[in-house]
Amino acid sequence: MSHDDLHDRGLQFDVSTLWDRRRILGLFAGAGVATLVGCGDDESPTATATSTPTSATATTPAATSTAASGSCEEIPEETAGPYPGDGSNGPNVLSQSGIVRSDIRSSFGSASGTAEGVPLTIKLTLTDTANDCAALSGAAVYLWHCDRDGNYSLYSQAVTNENYLRGVQETGNDGTVTFTSIFPAAYSGRWPHVHFEVYPSLDQATSSDNKIATSQLALPEAVCNTVYATDGYEQSVSNMKQTTLATDNVFSDDKAVHQLATVTGSVSAGYVATLNVPV
Repeated sequence: MSHDDLHDRGLQFDVSTLWDRRRILGLFAGAGVATLVGCGDDESPTATATSTPTSATATTPAATSTAASGSCEEIPEETAGPYPGDGSNGPNVLSQSGIVRSDIRSSFGSASGTAEGVPLTIKLTLTDTANDCAALSGAAVYLWHCDRDGNYSLYSQAVTNENYLRGVQETGNDGTVTFTSIFPAAYSGRWPHVHFEVYPSLDQATSSDNKIATSQLALPEAVCNTVYATDGYEQSVSNMKQTTLATDNVFSDDKAVHQLATVTGSVSAGYVATLNVPV
């Protein structure tokens, strides 16, 4: 069952959204805020059911993938999907002490679970389109994604009491944020991806009401196939065969090239995914 039926339709932001974002960015640029990044929503296991495991035996060599990400065109706007955890659809993890962190593999607070999987470091560089795409410092990025079983913490039945694979970071002088995580699964109906929202500042990253951009990062096919050939990702193999970037309901438009990350590394050493995020 697709987790995006109701929320993840890859719709592009409308004219009013564009106007509001550019007006907000113009105000922050005047106040010295530099530039942003983004990450959108999703599709994941439902809040009442876990992903159905599948089996597969694919083997591919470690790979390096590249993607276009150097333009100053705004990152495509996407919906946050049904499992944002930002207060817009149920729980608000942004209001919890401990959400500001770079290593998002384990839950925090009263939760204690840890997401297992192939290591993945995610680096986003925010830039300000209203300021010639200069680095955006002092902004905040909220990032989240599913685990290797395709489940989203806080929502999916198996991990409702967990809050792992969610975190907030403030951009440095170079506009960059870095998250230590695991490679997400491919679940039915969606191409492998990572969600993120951009906020004007860390202090304002407490509610979805304050976000100024929402988008998603897509992971390259060759790397996905390599990772999914390892133990624990069996269900992702068959799911990858059912969806392509061209048919995914978020990345199927001609702007997906701006959301496809550059990924380097290997299964044994871990991978690094990088993406420039103009906002």
